Amino acid sequence: MKGGRSKSDTKSAKLSVTKKPTKGGGGAAARKSGKAAKDPNKPKRPASAFFVFMEEFREQYKREHPKNKSVAAVGKAGGDKWKSLSEAEKAPFVAKADKRKVEYEKKMKAYNKEQAEGPKEEEESEKSMSEVNDDDEDDEEGSGEEDDDDE
Repeated sequence: MKGGRSKSDTKSAKLSVTKKPTKGGGGAAARKSGKAAKDPNKPKRPASAFFVFMEEFREQYKREHPKNKSVAAVGKAGGDKWKSLSEAEKAPFVAKADKRKVEYEKKMKAYNKEQAEGPKEEEESEKSMSEVNDDDEDDEEGSGEEDDDDE
C-alpha cells in the first residue's frame, strides 16, 4: 500500500487519541471529581411500601430458613410474596411508608430552610473543636487509667 496506513497503525492512532486527557476538563472523570459532595446532614429519603414490607419479611424469612445465606433468594421470595398480596394486605405497609414520607417532608423543609440561611461557620468550628476535645479526652482517660495502676 503506497502512502496508506496499515490496520495496526490505524488502531494505535485511534487508541492514542482516546487516551489523551482533555485540556478543558470536560471528561467524565472531571465531572465526577467536580461534583459537589453529598451533605451528611441531609435527611435520607423514606422507604417505599415495598421496602417497609421487606424489613419485616427478611426477619420472618431468616427465622423460617436459617441456613439460607443468599440475599438474592430472600429478595426474590419477598418480591413474589409482595406481588401475591392483595391491596388490603399491603395497606399497613403503605400506611407506614406514608407516615415516613410525611416525617421526611418535615425534615426536608427544616433542612432546606437551614440551607437557605447559609452555612453557619460557628457550628462547624464548634463541631471540629468538639472532635478535637473528644480526642484529647480519650488521651486523658488513657493516661488517668495508667496513673491509677501505678498507685
